[in-house]
Amino acid sequence: MNTKSLIDQLNPQQKEALLHTKGPLLILAGAGSGKTRVITHKFAYLLKEKKLSSSSILAVTFTNKAAEEMKSRICSLLSCELNNTWIGTFHSQCNRILRSEIKALKYDPDFVIYDETDQHSLIRHILKELNIYEALYKGVASRISNLKASMITPEEFISSGDGYGFDEK
Repeated sequence: MNTKSLIDQLNPQQKEALLHTKGPLLILAGAGSGKTRVITHKFAYLLKEKKLSSSSILAVTFTNKAAEEMKSRICSLLSCELNNTWIGTFHSQCNRILRSEIKALKYDPDFVIYDETDQHSLIRHILKELNIYEALYKGVASRISNLKASMITPEEFISSGDGYGFDEK
């Protein structure tokens, strides 16, 4: 599809958003108003008209399903496969950056990201293994969350001598 066709498929407000290429642009609109249409057409426009590579455009969505839908629509518009795109959820984008840059942080590249359910299951499992009352898991999970938010590493916590009341006697 040529760029004129991309533009002609949009209403005046959508065209304005598509043609805006200098600086940031905030689009606020209700459900079903064509936001995804604007984003997919703009992505295609930037590739075709502005000659950007798909790896230089970041599109963030709320769900994986929306990201896949966006990729599918762009491929339909361009009749091509998209390689090395940055279309995904905030979490998937951050995960991708972490995986590509993890060695600079001197962490294991095979890290695993746990969701809240996985975290609580692991904490419960560890408490059970250590014969500690499992109902304490919420307090332990909260403490771990606070330590992470304070950027306190496991090594720093251990060296602080704070055993969280679980010190071996």
